[in-house]
Amino acid sequence: MPPRKKRPAPRTVGLEPTEVARGSPPRDVEALARQVEDDGGAVLARYRDPFGGAWLLLVSLPLERIEPTPYQREPSPTHVARLAGVIPKVGRFLDPVVAVRHAGGYWTPNGMHRLLALRELGARAITALLVPEAEIAHRILALNTEKAHNVKDRSLEVVRIARGLAADPATARRPESDWAFEFEEPAYLTLGLCYERNGRFSGGAYLPVVRRCDAFSPAAIAESLEARAEHAARLLELDAAVVEVVGKLKAAGLQSPYLKPFVVARINPLRFARAGRPGQKAPRADLEATLVRMLAAARKFDAAKVRPQDLAGLGGPPPEE
Repeated sequence: MPPRKKRPAPRTVGLEPTEVARGSPPRDVEALARQVEDDGGAVLARYRDPFGGAWLLLVSLPLERIEPTPYQREPSPTHVARLAGVIPKVGRFLDPVVAVRHAGGYWTPNGMHRLLALRELGARAITALLVPEAEIAHRILALNTEKAHNVKDRSLEVVRIARGLAADPATARRPESDWAFEFEEPAYLTLGLCYERNGRFSGGAYLPVVRRCDAFSPAAIAESLEARAEHAARLLELDAAVVEVVGKLKAAGLQSPYLKPFVVARINPLRFARAGRPGQKAPRADLEATLVRMLAAARKFDAAKVRPQDLAGLGGPPPEE
């Protein structure tokens, strides 16, 4: 097992409180401050982040100049309505969004629902922590806890980031593995491509299998997406075969929210794979070969041999979609 990470001693990391407001911002930060004013906004404070020491701007921006980053999940109308109901009761907007400068305006990677709620309320401005480094937007998405992701939301978000990087000449030739932190898991890229083709795809049922096989690619992000598209096509083909088996099980009188996970588990060739030694992980399997084997097993699956007691041991919530 890897050695346990040593915990820093108290009060040994970052700046002292008095250091946060000390010093003069660099030229690029001052240029960004002038841009905010030119855009009709106001700079409320210039300060250094107390953890890492990087310069930030606390700003007020015209609401029409800021948009959510385009690769985020779809907004939740229920969450927007809840925020729009709470903000007037408090009488204050106390949670500034994070923003970066982009293409004549501003993007927020973590404040979509708050932004939409303010628009619904007819607000004129929004307070934001403006980060000078635009590339930080991708990283902040990985830390976004405004509303918990399910497998579908996170997969679509990740693949949209990847498409944006692949379309940008400045990043298209960089390896996919450069964004391991932002993407969080390679499986999300493959599942995201599936969700793009089929919004009803059950990614949660296949996540354990894909996670055991997938790895970040050293190939350029544009090239890796093309390769992943082939895996996604195979996975969708497998899902169609699994859905057919589930239909046969239902026709035989078997009813359970776990039918699809049950079938996937039965045809999963990795379920018996074990690590060579205690504490080690099982070796990574080849994704294409695994999907081919699962597809063949799904097509040969005999629904007539499944008995109600075979499903009795299944419990817990169904896998996230």
